[in-house]
Amino acid sequence: MSFYDILGRPLLFSFDAEKAHGLSIAALKLGMPICPPAPKSSRLAVKLAGLDFPNPLGMAAGYDKNAEVPDGLLKLGFGFVECGTLTPKAQSGNPQPRIFRLIEDRAVINRMGFNNDGHAPALARVAGRASRGGIVGINVGANKDSEDRIADYEQGVRRFAKVASYLTINISSPNTVGLRALQERESLAELLARVIQARSTLPQGQGAETPIFLKIAPDLDQQSLQDIAEEVLDKKIDGLIVSNTTLSRAGLKSAAASETGGMSGAPLFERSTVVLAKMRKLVGQELPIIGAGGVDSAETALEKVRAGADLVQIYTGLIYGGPQLPARILRDLDRKLVELGASSVTDLRDTRLDDWANRPLD
Repeated sequence: MSFYDILGRPLLFSFDAEKAHGLSIAALKLGMPICPPAPKSSRLAVKLAGLDFPNPLGMAAGYDKNAEVPDGLLKLGFGFVECGTLTPKAQSGNPQPRIFRLIEDRAVINRMGFNNDGHAPALARVAGRASRGGIVGINVGANKDSEDRIADYEQGVRRFAKVASYLTINISSPNTVGLRALQERESLAELLARVIQARSTLPQGQGAETPIFLKIAPDLDQQSLQDIAEEVLDKKIDGLIVSNTTLSRAGLKSAAASETGGMSGAPLFERSTVVLAKMRKLVGQELPIIGAGGVDSAETALEKVRAGADLVQIYTGLIYGGPQLPARILRDLDRKLVELGASSVTDLRDTRLDDWANRPLD
Protein backbone atom coordinates (compact mmCIF):
# COMPACT_ATOMS: atom_id res chain seq x y z
CA MET A 1 0.00 0.00 0.00
CA SER A 2 1.18 3.51 -0.78
CA PHE A 3 1.51 6.44 1.64
CA TYR A 4 -1.66 7.85 0.10
CA ASP A 5 -3.55 4.61 0.80
CA ILE A 6 -2.36 4.52 4.41
CA LEU A 7 -2.62 8.17 5.41
CA GLY A 8 -3.49 10.51 2.53
CA ARG A 9 -6.87 9.16 1.46
CA PRO A 10 -8.19 8.55 5.01
CA LEU A 11 -7.20 12.11 5.91
CA LEU A 12 -8.81 13.68 2.85
CA PHE A 13 -11.89 11.46 3.18
CA SER A 14 -12.36 12.73 6.74
CA PHE A 15 -13.34 16.06 5.17
CA ASP A 16 -16.40 16.94 3.13
CA ALA A 17 -15.65 16.09 -0.50
CA GLU A 18 -15.63 19.70 -1.69
CA LYS A 19 -13.38 20.75 1.20
CA ALA A 20 -10.99 17.92 0.36
CA HIS A 21 -10.93 19.09 -3.24
CA GLY A 22 -9.96 22.58 -2.11
CA LEU A 23 -7.20 21.18 0.08
CA SER A 24 -5.76 19.23 -2.83
CA ILE A 25 -5.69 22.39 -4.98
CA ALA A 26 -3.92 24.22 -2.14
CA ALA A 27 -1.34 21.43 -1.86
CA LEU A 28 -0.56 21.64 -5.58
CA LYS A 29 -0.14 25.42 -5.31
CA LEU A 30 2.46 24.82 -2.61
CA GLY A 31 4.36 22.34 -4.78
CA MET A 32 3.06 19.30 -2.96
CA PRO A 33 2.87 16.38 -3.09
CA ILE A 34 6.26 15.18 -4.27
CA CYS A 35 5.68 12.07 -6.40
CA PRO A 36 8.04 9.73 -8.25
CA PRO A 37 8.65 11.00 -11.78
CA ALA A 38 6.54 9.63 -14.59
CA PRO A 39 8.38 7.74 -17.32
CA LYS A 40 9.38 9.56 -20.48
CA SER A 41 9.08 7.06 -23.28
CA SER A 42 8.78 7.49 -27.03
CA ARG A 43 6.30 4.60 -26.93
CA LEU A 44 3.86 6.80 -25.00
CA ALA A 45 4.08 9.87 -27.23
CA VAL A 46 1.06 10.79 -29.36
CA LYS A 47 0.87 13.37 -32.15
CA LEU A 48 -2.69 14.56 -32.56
CA ALA A 49 -4.57 17.63 -33.83
CA GLY A 50 -1.26 19.38 -34.50
CA LEU A 51 -0.10 18.85 -30.90
CA ASP A 52 2.72 16.68 -29.56
CA PHE A 53 1.53 14.90 -26.43
CA PRO A 54 4.36 13.38 -24.34
CA ASN A 55 1.95 10.67 -23.22
CA PRO A 56 -1.74 9.86 -23.72
CA LEU A 57 -2.92 10.46 -20.13
CA GLY A 58 -4.73 13.70 -19.39
CA MET A 59 -6.39 15.37 -16.44
CA ALA A 60 -10.06 15.88 -17.25
CA ALA A 61 -11.94 19.13 -16.79
CA GLY A 62 -13.76 19.64 -13.51
CA TYR A 63 -10.78 19.41 -11.18
CA ASP A 64 -8.89 22.63 -11.95
CA LYS A 65 -11.95 24.71 -12.72
CA ASN A 66 -10.20 28.08 -12.59
CA ALA A 67 -6.84 27.16 -14.15
CA GLU A 68 -5.06 27.57 -10.82
CA VAL A 69 -2.73 24.55 -10.90
CA PRO A 70 -2.12 23.25 -14.45
CA ASP A 71 1.63 23.19 -13.89
CA GLY A 72 1.30 21.28 -10.64
CA LEU A 73 -0.82 18.69 -12.44
CA LEU A 74 1.64 18.42 -15.33
CA LYS A 75 4.37 17.69 -12.76
CA LEU A 76 2.37 14.66 -11.59
CA GLY A 77 3.05 13.15 -15.02
CA PHE A 78 -0.01 14.09 -17.04
CA GLY A 79 0.61 14.50 -20.74
CA PHE A 80 -1.99 17.25 -20.85
CA VAL A 81 -4.36 19.08 -18.51
CA GLU A 82 -7.84 20.43 -19.25
CA CYS A 83 -9.00 23.33 -17.09
CA GLY A 84 -12.60 24.50 -16.60
CA THR A 85 -15.47 24.46 -17.18
CA LEU A 86 -15.26 28.25 -17.49
CA THR A 87 -18.25 30.52 -18.12
CA PRO A 88 -18.10 34.19 -19.17
CA LYS A 89 -19.37 35.47 -15.83
CA ALA A 90 -18.48 34.07 -12.42
CA GLN A 91 -21.17 31.90 -10.89
CA SER A 92 -21.49 30.06 -7.61
CA GLY A 93 -23.04 26.88 -8.99
CA ASN A 94 -25.60 24.76 -7.21
CA PRO A 95 -26.16 24.72 -3.41
CA GLN A 96 -23.85 22.66 -1.22
CA PRO A 97 -23.39 19.81 -0.51
CA ARG A 98 -22.93 18.93 -4.16
CA ILE A 99 -20.18 16.29 -4.30
CA PHE A 100 -20.75 12.80 -2.90
CA ARG A 101 -18.28 9.95 -2.65
CA LEU A 102 -19.58 6.49 -3.47
CA ILE A 103 -16.73 4.63 -1.81
CA GLU A 104 -18.09 1.12 -2.30
CA ASP A 105 -18.38 1.82 -6.02
CA ARG A 106 -15.16 3.87 -6.41
CA ALA A 107 -17.36 6.57 -7.89
CA VAL A 108 -18.50 10.14 -7.29
CA ILE A 109 -21.75 11.99 -7.88
CA ASN A 110 -21.52 15.74 -8.43
CA ARG A 111 -24.02 18.47 -9.16
CA MET A 112 -21.60 21.38 -9.10
CA GLY A 113 -23.32 23.45 -11.79
CA PHE A 114 -20.32 25.10 -13.50
CA ASN A 115 -19.15 26.94 -10.37
CA ASN A 116 -16.17 29.07 -11.44
CA ASP A 117 -14.65 32.54 -11.22
CA GLY A 118 -15.46 33.48 -14.83
CA HIS A 119 -13.23 34.02 -17.85
CA ALA A 120 -11.05 36.92 -16.75
CA PRO A 121 -9.04 35.44 -13.85
CA ALA A 122 -8.41 32.15 -15.65
CA LEU A 123 -7.43 33.93 -18.86
CA ALA A 124 -4.80 35.93 -16.97
CA ARG A 125 -3.41 32.76 -15.34
CA VAL A 126 -3.19 30.77 -18.55
CA ALA A 127 -1.61 33.67 -20.44
CA GLY A 128 0.88 34.13 -17.62
CA ARG A 129 2.12 30.54 -17.71
CA ALA A 130 2.42 30.23 -21.50
CA SER A 131 6.23 30.28 -21.50
CA ARG A 132 6.36 27.18 -19.28
CA GLY A 133 5.14 24.90 -22.05
CA GLY A 134 3.00 21.82 -21.65
CA ILE A 135 -0.39 21.12 -23.21
CA VAL A 136 -3.17 22.94 -21.35
CA GLY A 137 -6.69 22.84 -22.77
CA ILE A 138 -9.58 25.06 -21.76
CA ASN A 139 -13.12 23.74 -21.35
CA VAL A 140 -15.80 26.39 -21.93
CA GLY A 141 -19.46 26.47 -21.00
CA ALA A 142 -22.47 28.76 -20.68
CA ASN A 143 -23.78 30.69 -17.71
CA LYS A 144 -26.92 29.30 -16.15
CA ASP A 145 -28.83 32.57 -16.63
CA SER A 146 -27.50 33.36 -20.10
CA GLU A 147 -30.04 34.62 -22.62
CA ASP A 148 -27.94 33.23 -25.48
CA ARG A 149 -25.95 30.21 -24.38
CA ILE A 150 -24.34 29.72 -27.77
CA ALA A 151 -22.98 33.28 -27.54
CA ASP A 152 -21.28 32.27 -24.29
CA TYR A 153 -19.45 29.49 -26.15
CA GLU A 154 -18.47 31.91 -28.91
CA GLN A 155 -17.09 34.24 -26.28
CA GLY A 156 -15.12 31.40 -24.69
CA VAL A 157 -13.57 30.51 -28.04
CA ARG A 158 -12.61 34.08 -28.87
CA ARG A 159 -11.10 34.72 -25.45
CA PHE A 160 -9.17 31.52 -24.85
CA ALA A 161 -8.14 30.33 -28.31
CA LYS A 162 -4.99 32.46 -28.29
CA VAL A 163 -3.72 31.01 -24.99
CA ALA A 164 -5.11 27.45 -24.91
CA SER A 165 -3.51 24.41 -26.50
CA TYR A 166 -7.01 23.29 -27.42
CA LEU A 167 -10.60 24.18 -26.53
CA THR A 168 -13.45 21.94 -25.40
CA ILE A 169 -17.10 22.81 -25.96
CA ASN A 170 -18.91 21.30 -22.97
CA ILE A 171 -22.61 20.78 -23.67
CA SER A 172 -22.88 17.50 -21.80
CA SER A 173 -22.94 18.38 -18.12
CA PRO A 174 -26.22 17.22 -16.54
CA ASN A 175 -26.04 19.87 -13.82
CA THR A 176 -27.10 22.97 -15.78
CA VAL A 177 -30.78 22.76 -16.65
CA GLY A 178 -31.35 22.42 -20.39
CA LEU A 179 -27.67 22.33 -21.33
CA ARG A 180 -27.76 18.82 -22.79
CA ALA A 181 -30.49 19.95 -25.20
CA LEU A 182 -27.63 21.53 -27.17
CA GLN A 183 -26.69 17.98 -28.19
CA GLU A 184 -29.92 17.75 -30.21
CA ARG A 185 -29.20 18.02 -33.90
CA GLU A 186 -30.69 21.40 -34.83
CA SER A 187 -29.23 23.15 -31.78
CA LEU A 188 -25.90 21.36 -32.19
CA ALA A 189 -25.63 22.39 -35.84
CA GLU A 190 -26.06 26.05 -34.90
CA LEU A 191 -23.66 25.80 -31.95
CA LEU A 192 -20.87 24.16 -33.94
CA ALA A 193 -21.25 26.51 -36.87
CA ARG A 194 -21.06 29.54 -34.61
CA VAL A 195 -18.03 28.41 -32.59
CA ILE A 196 -16.13 27.54 -35.77
CA GLN A 197 -17.05 30.95 -37.18
CA ALA A 198 -15.89 32.61 -33.94
CA ARG A 199 -12.51 30.92 -34.27
CA SER A 200 -12.22 31.89 -37.93
CA THR A 201 -12.39 35.59 -37.05
CA LEU A 202 -9.16 35.34 -35.05
CA PRO A 203 -5.83 36.28 -36.64
CA GLN A 204 -3.34 33.64 -37.71
CA GLY A 205 -1.11 32.81 -34.77
CA GLN A 206 -3.68 34.28 -32.34
CA GLY A 207 -6.00 31.29 -32.02
CA ALA A 208 -7.21 30.68 -35.58
CA GLU A 209 -5.53 27.24 -35.55
CA THR A 210 -6.48 26.16 -32.02
CA PRO A 211 -8.23 22.76 -32.12
CA ILE A 212 -11.83 22.61 -30.91
CA PHE A 213 -13.17 19.43 -29.30
CA LEU A 214 -16.79 18.61 -28.43
CA LYS A 215 -17.51 16.80 -25.15
CA ILE A 216 -20.59 14.59 -25.23
CA ALA A 217 -22.67 12.67 -22.69
CA PRO A 218 -22.75 8.89 -22.33
CA ASP A 219 -26.56 8.93 -22.02
CA LEU A 220 -27.28 8.98 -25.75
CA ASP A 221 -29.06 6.55 -28.04
CA GLN A 222 -27.75 5.35 -31.40
CA GLN A 223 -29.67 7.95 -33.42
CA SER A 224 -28.34 10.77 -31.25
CA LEU A 225 -24.81 9.48 -31.68
CA GLN A 226 -25.28 9.39 -35.44
CA ASP A 227 -26.66 12.93 -35.48
CA ILE A 228 -23.72 14.22 -33.44
CA ALA A 229 -21.20 12.38 -35.62
CA GLU A 230 -22.67 13.83 -38.81
CA GLU A 231 -22.69 17.38 -37.46
CA VAL A 232 -19.14 17.11 -36.11
CA LEU A 233 -17.87 15.92 -39.48
CA ASP A 234 -19.93 18.46 -41.42
CA LYS A 235 -18.78 21.43 -39.32
CA LYS A 236 -15.19 20.15 -39.24
CA ILE A 237 -14.84 20.02 -35.47
CA ASP A 238 -11.32 18.85 -34.60
CA GLY A 239 -12.23 16.05 -32.21
CA LEU A 240 -14.49 14.54 -29.58
CA ILE A 241 -14.27 13.81 -25.87
CA VAL A 242 -16.31 10.76 -24.91
CA SER A 243 -17.71 11.11 -22.31
CA ASN A 244 -19.01 13.29 -19.50
CA THR A 245 -20.76 11.97 -16.37
CA THR A 246 -23.89 9.81 -16.48
CA LEU A 247 -27.35 10.05 -14.96
CA SER A 248 -27.52 6.26 -14.75
CA ARG A 249 -27.34 4.58 -11.35
CA ALA A 250 -27.31 0.99 -12.61
CA GLY A 251 -25.53 -1.43 -10.31
CA LEU A 252 -24.46 1.09 -7.67
CA LYS A 253 -24.20 -0.13 -4.08
CA SER A 254 -23.42 3.02 -2.09
CA ALA A 255 -26.11 4.78 -0.07
CA ALA A 256 -25.27 8.11 -1.73
CA ALA A 257 -26.31 6.68 -5.12
CA SER A 258 -29.72 8.31 -4.62
CA GLU A 259 -28.21 11.80 -4.86
CA THR A 260 -28.96 13.76 -8.02
CA GLY A 261 -26.20 14.77 -10.39
CA GLY A 262 -23.70 13.21 -12.75
CA MET A 263 -21.95 10.00 -11.75
CA SER A 264 -18.30 9.38 -12.61
CA GLY A 265 -15.77 6.72 -11.74
CA ALA A 266 -15.39 2.98 -12.17
CA PRO A 267 -19.08 2.17 -12.90
CA LEU A 268 -19.01 4.55 -15.88
CA PHE A 269 -16.24 2.66 -17.66
CA GLU A 270 -18.42 0.15 -19.53
CA ARG A 271 -21.04 2.57 -20.84
CA SER A 272 -18.58 5.31 -21.78
CA THR A 273 -16.34 2.84 -23.61
CA VAL A 274 -19.26 1.44 -25.61
CA VAL A 275 -20.25 4.99 -26.62
CA LEU A 276 -16.62 5.73 -27.50
CA ALA A 277 -16.40 2.71 -29.81
CA LYS A 278 -19.71 3.45 -31.47
CA MET A 279 -18.60 7.03 -32.12
CA ARG A 280 -15.32 5.82 -33.57
CA LYS A 281 -17.27 3.69 -36.01
CA LEU A 282 -19.47 6.65 -36.94
CA VAL A 283 -16.76 9.28 -37.41
CA GLY A 284 -14.14 7.06 -39.03
CA GLN A 285 -10.45 6.60 -38.40
CA GLU A 286 -9.12 10.13 -38.72
CA LEU A 287 -11.06 12.21 -36.19
CA PRO A 288 -9.26 12.49 -32.84
CA ILE A 289 -11.15 11.08 -29.84
CA ILE A 290 -10.28 11.44 -26.17
CA GLY A 291 -11.74 8.66 -24.04
CA ALA A 292 -12.93 9.50 -20.52
CA GLY A 293 -14.96 7.63 -17.93
CA GLY A 294 -13.76 5.07 -15.42
CA VAL A 295 -10.05 5.17 -16.22
CA ASP A 296 -8.10 4.28 -13.08
CA SER A 297 -5.29 1.96 -14.25
CA ALA A 298 -3.07 1.11 -17.19
CA GLU A 299 -5.52 -1.67 -18.06
CA THR A 300 -8.53 0.63 -18.30
CA ALA A 301 -6.51 3.29 -20.14
CA LEU A 302 -5.32 0.73 -22.67
CA GLU A 303 -8.81 -0.63 -23.14
CA LYS A 304 -10.04 2.84 -24.07
CA VAL A 305 -7.31 2.97 -26.71
CA ARG A 306 -8.27 -0.46 -27.99
CA ALA A 307 -11.88 0.74 -28.22
CA GLY A 308 -10.91 3.70 -30.41
CA ALA A 309 -9.42 6.46 -28.21
CA ASP A 310 -6.28 8.35 -29.17
CA LEU A 311 -5.88 9.84 -25.69
CA VAL A 312 -7.55 9.24 -22.32
CA GLN A 313 -8.51 11.40 -19.35
CA ILE A 314 -9.00 10.69 -15.66
CA TYR A 315 -10.42 12.56 -12.68
CA THR A 316 -12.37 10.36 -10.25
CA GLY A 317 -9.65 7.71 -10.42
CA LEU A 318 -7.27 10.28 -8.93
CA ILE A 319 -9.56 10.76 -5.92
CA TYR A 320 -9.24 7.08 -5.04
CA GLY A 321 -5.75 6.41 -6.40
CA GLY A 322 -3.97 9.52 -5.19
CA PRO A 323 -1.38 11.84 -6.77
CA GLN A 324 1.00 9.00 -7.59
CA LEU A 325 -1.60 7.39 -9.86
CA PRO A 326 -0.64 9.15 -13.13
CA ALA A 327 2.99 8.02 -12.90
CA ARG A 328 1.92 4.50 -11.97
CA ILE A 329 -0.47 4.28 -14.91
CA LEU A 330 2.21 5.48 -17.29
CA ARG A 331 4.88 3.11 -15.96
CA ASP A 332 2.49 0.16 -16.21
CA LEU A 333 1.31 1.23 -19.64
CA ASP A 334 4.85 1.52 -20.97
CA ARG A 335 5.67 -1.92 -19.57
CA LYS A 336 2.59 -3.39 -21.23
CA LEU A 337 3.61 -1.92 -24.57
CA VAL A 338 6.99 -3.61 -24.26
CA GLU A 339 5.34 -6.93 -23.37
CA LEU A 340 3.01 -6.63 -26.36
CA GLY A 341 5.84 -5.71 -28.72
CA ALA A 342 4.19 -2.38 -29.58
CA SER A 343 6.45 0.47 -30.63
CA SER A 344 3.74 3.04 -29.83
CA VAL A 345 0.52 3.24 -27.88
CA THR A 346 -1.15 4.25 -31.14
CA ASP A 347 -0.34 0.80 -32.56
CA LEU A 348 -3.05 -0.62 -30.29
CA ARG A 349 -5.82 1.80 -31.18
CA ASP A 350 -8.97 0.08 -32.48
CA THR A 351 -7.66 -3.43 -31.81
CA ARG A 352 -10.87 -4.20 -29.89
CA LEU A 353 -13.08 -1.70 -31.66
CA ASP A 354 -15.58 -4.19 -33.04
CA ASP A 355 -15.97 -5.97 -29.71
CA TRP A 356 -16.87 -2.73 -27.91
CA ALA A 357 -18.91 -1.20 -30.73
CA ASN A 358 -21.13 -4.26 -30.97
CA ARG A 359 -22.17 -4.11 -27.31
CA PRO A 360 -25.61 -2.69 -26.48
CA LEU A 361 -25.96 0.80 -25.07
CA ASP A 362 -28.24 -0.31 -22.23
